[in-house]
Amino acid sequence: MKLFVTGASGFIGSAVVPELLSAGHQVLGLARTDAAAAAIGAAGGEVLRGDLDDLDALRIGARAATGVVHLAFVHDFGDFAKAVRTDRAAIDAIGAVLAGTGKPFVAAATVPAVPGRAATEEDDPQDTGPLAGRAQNARAVLGLAARGVRSAVVRLPHTVHAEGGRGGFAGALFDLARRGGVSGYVGDGSARWPAVHVRDAARLFRIAVEEAPAGSVLHAVHEEGVTLLDTATAIGRALSVPVRSVEADALGFLGHLATVDKPASSARTRQRFGWTPSSPRLLADLDPEGA
Repeated sequence: MKLFVTGASGFIGSAVVPELLSAGHQVLGLARTDAAAAAIGAAGGEVLRGDLDDLDALRIGARAATGVVHLAFVHDFGDFAKAVRTDRAAIDAIGAVLAGTGKPFVAAATVPAVPGRAATEEDDPQDTGPLAGRAQNARAVLGLAARGVRSAVVRLPHTVHAEGGRGGFAGALFDLARRGGVSGYVGDGSARWPAVHVRDAARLFRIAVEEAPAGSVLHAVHEEGVTLLDTATAIGRALSVPVRSVEADALGFLGHLATVDKPASSARTRQRFGWTPSSPRLLADLDPEGA
């Protein structure tokens, strides 16, 4: 397939593009900057200049492809509502082009929080809190199944990680500890976040675009839940800084999430699609010597 990929040069896209290419697909990657264009070209993809606000470019990319992988999102936590609106406009533009074609459209989403248990693929996120808009956008993608699109969403955990403490919210905690000299958690640190290595997530995006039936929800979850205390402790060891409980404000935009217990399961995804994560776990990436 020739796949149009938004966010092709981002953290997750930089793993998804090689995964798609190695499986024999062609990639047309959306590039906002010269650096992004160079990265996509170096990986072996074709470049389409534009960004999420350029709906004409998105339509061109969708028309030129036999499938779409939508990874891009404007991570502006200062105006998250605007970022959600931009994402929805992009989804609608791509969806209108793909309607009636039966082509795959796989979009990134986030795992929901379900009080008292691990979230599953069958759970429908509630329309509350700061992430409600992204949940609504995921529903819009799934709704395209009724319009003749083989649409699916891959729900990602807060922590999509890679070697050296890179990626996701755990990576943001790593950077905060490096700058501030303290590895912090909120409360008793018992809140759990699911996690997955970026290479395992990339493989699931490929599986989804190749195999997922219309309307599918997949969970890219390797570890059901890693506590914030364990995460902070691994970061503290890796950076040789103290580990302590801090006020939520000390963690910036992560503060309001740091007490939310949000485990998630991928049992159904593994059973349906034969996806078996095999890359390092979160604590091993944060602190290889201590794992």
